[in-house]
Amino acid sequence: MTDRERLHAAIREIPDFPTPGVLFRDITPLLQDAEMLRIACDALAEPFKDMNVAGVVGVESRGFIFGPPVALALGAGFTIARKPGKLPWKTERESYELEYGTDTIEMHADAIRPGSNVLLIDDLIATGGTAGATAALVERMGGNVVGCSFLIELSVLEGRKRLSGFPVESVLVY
Repeated sequence: MTDRERLHAAIREIPDFPTPGVLFRDITPLLQDAEMLRIACDALAEPFKDMNVAGVVGVESRGFIFGPPVALALGAGFTIARKPGKLPWKTERESYELEYGTDTIEMHADAIRPGSNVLLIDDLIATGGTAGATAALVERMGGNVVGCSFLIELSVLEGRKRLSGFPVESVLVY
């Protein structure tokens, strides 16, 4: 069995969660297995190992899980992108459209060094709204987004379209 097959097998599928008709991909079994967690983090980092990444941005909230080990693997620093009101210091923010309304993502104002190469990390890309807003925020703050790396991609939702212009890597595609 390949590493990707093993990762796929480590993700639990929960039908009708959080609402009827949704098939939820539960990564907690993968996180509980040290070897699977290492394989996942290595797979997230691998495509970007030669990109001179200076900073990894973990997107709320499961990007906080995968971001630090990926940052360490790339010899980079780590920062977080959060929903509004969660960061204690001066922030920059980016709003984006949802199917019904808007949402916002924030980062500390000093989180991105101008001119630095930045990698975005999250566990999942669905519609791409949060990742797209985070990439726009990083660029507005002077960073160079060298890519976006996701453990899981729900391809039917076409989230890559919101990230056109950025390299997107997904370990597992459903």
